Amino acid sequence: LLLCPSTGAVTTRTSLLDGFPHSADRHRYAFFDPATGKPSPGTFSGPPEDSNTNVLLADEDTIKSPLATLNTLGYSPFTLSQYLSIISSLAPDAASSSPPKTIIISVTGSPAEISASHSLISDFSSTCPFPLAMEINLSCPNIPNLPPPAYSASSLTSYLDVLPSDTSIPIGIKIPPYTHAGQFDTLTSSLLSSNNPEQAQVPASKLSFLTATNTLGSCLLLDSSDSSSEHQETLPGEGIGGMAGPPLHPLALGNVATLRRKCDADPRLAHLDIIGVGGVYNGDGYRRMRRVGALAVGLATALGRQGVDIFTSIERDINSAW
Repeated sequence: LLLCPSTGAVTTRTSLLDGFPHSADRHRYAFFDPATGKPSPGTFSGPPEDSNTNVLLADEDTIKSPLATLNTLGYSPFTLSQYLSIISSLAPDAASSSPPKTIIISVTGSPAEISASHSLISDFSSTCPFPLAMEINLSCPNIPNLPPPAYSASSLTSYLDVLPSDTSIPIGIKIPPYTHAGQFDTLTSSLLSSNNPEQAQVPASKLSFLTATNTLGSCLLLDSSDSSSEHQETLPGEGIGGMAGPPLHPLALGNVATLRRKCDADPRLAHLDIIGVGGVYNGDGYRRMRRVGALAVGLATALGRQGVDIFTSIERDINSAW
């Protein structure tokens, strides 16, 4: 990703200070056809746990089809400190692009852990050859007994209150898909009010960007056998997970469009940039995201399907650099 000439920035997988207890048996993802709901063969967890059981799909037509994903993944098993070490090891690659690409370090945890994460990243930035930003992931739908904080005004405010008022590192929050007006109102009211009476500025002044959106939770895939009418969950356990890819795209577009309108309508929010994420796999999807107000566009499902060539393909589709 860092060396790909068609990318402008890289976001890390979300990490915690102490890492996430990833289990290859429980934390997996599957591709499926959004038109039929039929899963593709095999499920995946990522190397090195199940590299020998992952199904490789070599057929070019299959690889390029707009398949969606469902996942029961949590966060990265690597700690934040390990990510900082990895970024340090990539320093020689900083010279390969001019200017160096921004690395967005995605983190999560309790409000206190987010504060500690910011301190680590801030200290690291003084010696890092890459421009850095910090994304606070408040939107994963797959963590038991921990609903995404960005759905709750009180939870969201508790995170905003611990952020520094002055920082050289751009800070943003990754939000879940919002499905009704009240959820957007909860977000904007939290960005404009605080539990801390000593704060002279609104919490939004601490942020530089919003990432919209994460996967849509509470989704299910079922496998069926040609020889049986029985259906079985595709993913482990109850099979419930977060959906991404083309089926998410209209909802992601609606989120980006609504957020951009709301931010532009209030001078205290107008400075916030939006990174549009959700179901982009070609130049048309990229153009739609930009059309509704995304300053930058990210993708994951298409990357998992086609590899880094997807970025070159989109660049070719739009006939210009991203």
